[in-house]
Formats: sequence, C-alpha cells, structure tokens
Amino acid sequence: MKKIMQILLLSFLFSGVANSVYAQDKPSNDPDIQVKEDLYKKFKKEVRSYDKNDFDALFFEFFKKQKDQSITLTKEEFYSYTIKIAIYSEKLGLLYKDQKKEADKTKQEWFDRSYSDYLNSKK
Repeated sequence: MKKIMQILLLSFLFSGVANSVYAQDKPSNDPDIQVKEDLYKKFKKEVRSYDKNDFDALFFEFFKKQKDQSITLTKEEFYSYTIKIAIYSEKLGLLYKDQKKEADKTKQEWFDRSYSDYLNSKK
C-alpha cells in the first residue's frame, strides 16, 4: 500500500512538472520584442498617471508624425508611442472592468505594431 502511494505521489509530481513545462508561452517571432518590453517597463508608471487630455495629445502627436512624409521616426520613437498607447489601453481595461476584453485586444494590437511595417508605409 505504501508503494502504491509513493507511485501515485511521484506520478502527480511528474504530471505537474510536465504541465508547467509544456504550458510555457511560445516564444515570439517579433525581433523587436525586447525593445518593446523594455519600453513597457520604462513607461508603465508614467502612462498609468495620464488623464484623457494627456493621452489625446500623445495619440494625435503620434498620428501627426506618422503621416508627415518629411519625418521618419526612429525605432525607439515609434515604439515609445505605440507602447504608451498600449499601456493606456491596458489602464482603461483596469478602470472599466466591463470593457476589459476590448481593452486587452486594443493593447495587444498596439503592442504588435511593427517598425518595419511603419518604414514600408513611408515608401
């Protein structure tokens, strides 16, 4: 009986470890993921203190610069805007629980923006 209990215990431990190993997030194919994550950590606290006017100013400034053919944002400038917008979307999801799914989706869309796509749009 003691032997069966030991086998069961080992089985449960093994299955728990196996599940945690296989349940890991798949690695991102995004070559800029580290830049985005660093900017997210850098701006998270700042953007969470934004009010609607601060966000509107940021949002319109980004689109103005993005549409201006005489300006090409650097990779860090581009991702600073997109990540800040993503963080603000996340903040809205925290403030308005009934809109959390939409806010998370919007956050992910902004986080997934690509600098190479931006550069291609400038051609």
